[in-house]
Amino acid sequence: MRKKLILAAALALCVGSTSCLGPNKTFNDLNEWNSTVTDSDWGNEAIFLGLNIVPVYGVAYLADLIVFNSVEFWDGK
Repeated sequence: MRKKLILAAALALCVGSTSCLGPNKTFNDLNEWNSTVTDSDWGNEAIFLGLNIVPVYGVAYLADLIVFNSVEFWDGK
């Protein structure tokens, strides 16, 4: 059991230390869309708050970190 725990910790350390910090394109596209969706700053702020209450920003950022940036890192494109 101890060997499996050590192996899991080593694997997590290897995966976590690849420094796969990509461009976060999905999150940035969502943020850019939010800043231009209305002509009103108050309207954009209301949409921003709504997208944070319903965790759209969090899901987009998590998808970038786990899926899209990893694919880009390992694919090389």
